[in-house]
Amino acid sequence: MKVLLDYFELKRNLEKSFEKAGIEETADIDWIMVEVTGKSRSMLPLHGKFSTEETKQIMDAVEKRLKHIPLAYIFGKTNFYGYDLEVNQNVLIPRLDTEILIEKVKNDIISNKKAVSVLDIGTGSGAIAIVLQKETGANVTAVDVSPKALEVAKRNAEKNNAEIKFIHSNVFENVVGKFDFIVSNPPYIETEVVKGLEKEVVDNEPILALDGGEDGLDFYREIVEKAPNFLNEGGKLYFEIGYNQAEAVSGLMKDKFKNIQVFKDYGDNDRVVSGEIL
Repeated sequence: MKVLLDYFELKRNLEKSFEKAGIEETADIDWIMVEVTGKSRSMLPLHGKFSTEETKQIMDAVEKRLKHIPLAYIFGKTNFYGYDLEVNQNVLIPRLDTEILIEKVKNDIISNKKAVSVLDIGTGSGAIAIVLQKETGANVTAVDVSPKALEVAKRNAEKNNAEIKFIHSNVFENVVGKFDFIVSNPPYIETEVVKGLEKEVVDNEPILALDGGEDGLDFYREIVEKAPNFLNEGGKLYFEIGYNQAEAVSGLMKDKFKNIQVFKDYGDNDRVVSGEIL
C-alpha cells in the first residue's frame, strides 16, 4: 500500500530530486502543488496528506520539470500583465521584462488621445498585441513568420476577447498600409550565445524566436530599414532589446528616427528603445 505524504514530507523529498537535477527553482514544487490542488500557496501546509490522484498528478508534473521543461509548458499556460495566455513550445514564454515595453507603448498610445493603429512584429503568443489592444482599444495588427505561433496567438486573442488582425508574414513581407506605432520584441540573442543558454530555454523554447544572428542585430537592421515605409507621419518605433544592445540599436535608428530614447527594466538594465520617424 502506497504511503501518502503531506506537504512538508513530499516537498522535502522533491527538493532532493530538484537538487540532483541541478534545478534551483524549488518554489516550482509549490506551484505544481497549487495547480494540482487548486489551493493557494499559503494554504498548502494546511492541506493534509495528498490523495493518491493528487500525488500522481504532482509526480507526473515533477517528472517533466526534472527534464528541465518550464512550468508554463508543462501546464500549457501562463499569466502576463494580468491576462491568461496559452503557451506551448511553438512560442516563447512571455517575460516580466516585456512589461516595460508594454508600459511605454501603452502610455504613449493613451496620451495620443486619438484612435491609433499598432503593428506588432513577431507576435509569438500574441502577448504584446493582446495587452495593447485590451488596455488601449488600439487597432492592432500582429504578424509572425511561424504559422504554429499564429495559431496560439489567435486562440489567445479569442480567449481574451481581443480584436486583432493576424497576418502570416516574415517581418513586413505581407504587411500592407501604415501605422502609428510599430512594436517588436524580435529575436536578439547572438547565435553563439543561444547554444549556451540554460536547458529550460535552449531545449524547449523556439530557437527561431531567440536567434538574432551573429551579433544579435539582424532583425533590428531589417525592421529599422523598412519601418519608415510603414509608419504614418509622427509614427513611432518601439523595440525590446538585450541588456547590452541599447547603443547598437540606437545607432541603427539614428539616420531614420529622432527623439531616440532608452528605458530601463526593473533590474536597471537597458530594455526598450524608441524613436520617432524623421
